[in-house]
Amino acid sequence: MDSITANNGIIHFNDKCYPSLNDHIKSHNFSKIFVLVDSNTHKHCLPLFLSNLDTEIPIEIIEIEAGEIHKTIDTCVGVWDTLSELDGDRKSLMINIGGGVVTDLGGFVASTFKRGIAYVNVPTSLLAMVDASVGGKTGVDLGTLKNQIGVISTPDIVLIDTQYLNTLPSDQMRSGMAEMLKHGLITSESYWNKFNDLSKLTLKDLDSLIYESVLIKKAVVDEDPFESGLRKTLNFGHTLGHAIESYFLSNPNKSDLLHGEAIAIGMILETYISSKILGFPQDKLALIKSIFIKYYGVVNIEANDYAPIIDLLKYDKKNSHGNINFVLLEDIGTTKIDCRVEEQLITNAFEYYKS
Repeated sequence: MDSITANNGIIHFNDKCYPSLNDHIKSHNFSKIFVLVDSNTHKHCLPLFLSNLDTEIPIEIIEIEAGEIHKTIDTCVGVWDTLSELDGDRKSLMINIGGGVVTDLGGFVASTFKRGIAYVNVPTSLLAMVDASVGGKTGVDLGTLKNQIGVISTPDIVLIDTQYLNTLPSDQMRSGMAEMLKHGLITSESYWNKFNDLSKLTLKDLDSLIYESVLIKKAVVDEDPFESGLRKTLNFGHTLGHAIESYFLSNPNKSDLLHGEAIAIGMILETYISSKILGFPQDKLALIKSIFIKYYGVVNIEANDYAPIIDLLKYDKKNSHGNINFVLLEDIGTTKIDCRVEEQLITNAFEYYKS
C-alpha cells in the first residue's frame, strides 16, 4: 500500500513503517527518544516495536494507565514532569504507541512540552488506525466530558502496522469498526455495503478497508482542516454518542461503554432523527439499525437516563451561540450539518432504538 501524505505529515503502512521511521530518525538530529505506552501496549506492542527500531539515540519508556478514565490533564502533568526529569528538550522525539487515548494524549503532551516537540504516532487499535491517525486532533477529557481540551497538531509520521491488531480483544475490534461504518454512512454507500456481512471479510480485506477508511477521512480533513464546515460530518453519531459515553462513564450504576459502542448507538439515534427531519429513507434506516444491533447488541438505556444524557449535549464541540448542532443524513453518503433538533424528537429516537 502506498504511503499517504496528510496534514503535513505522512502515513506509512505495514512493511513501509519501520524503514521509514528509521530513515526519519537518522535524518534528524534528535537528542533523545521518549516512547509513550499504556500498561497494555507496554506488554503487548512495545516488544514488536523495539525489535524494529534501529538507532543509537537514548530511549526512555514512559507508561501511563490504560483506559479513557486516565485521559486527563493530571496524566499529562505526570508525563510532562517525567519528560522534564529525564532531560527532555526541544530536540526530543516522542513516539506514542497505543490506541486513541495514547495517541490523543501523547500528541497533546508533545505539542505543548517546550512549546512543541516532534512526535510520531503508532496506533495499535483499529479505532486509532482509522480515526485518530488522521486529522491532527490531540487532547484530553475534562472530567467525563470528551475531548474538551486540546489542539490540532500533526505528527511527523503515523505508522499503521496491522500486526498490532492481533493483540486486540474482539470488543475493541468492534469499537474501531464503528468509525469505519460511519465513514461509509457519511461519504460512500458502496463502502458501507462492504460491511453488511463481516463473516466474509479476510485479513487482507481488512487491510484494504483500513486503507480506504484513512483515505476517506484524509479527503474530508484536507478540505476542512479546522472543522469550519465539511469536517463536522465526521461527527455523525458523535453528538449523542459522546453524551451517552460520558453519561455511562460518570454513572456508577452503569458499565462503561467503549467509544465505538456509544457511537453505534448515536448513529442509530441520529439516523432516526434524520428520517424525521430530512426524510432519510425508512428502508435504509431499518437496515442500518439491524446491522448495528447485530454487531453491537442493545444497551439498556432507561427512560430516566434520557434527560441527563440530553443535558450533556450542551458540551458538544460543534455547538455555537447556545445552539446544539447535529450532523444528519439525507441519504447514505449525503450529509447536512448544523441541524437543530427538538428534545422530544431525541426522546422518540431513544424509544426507536429500544423498540
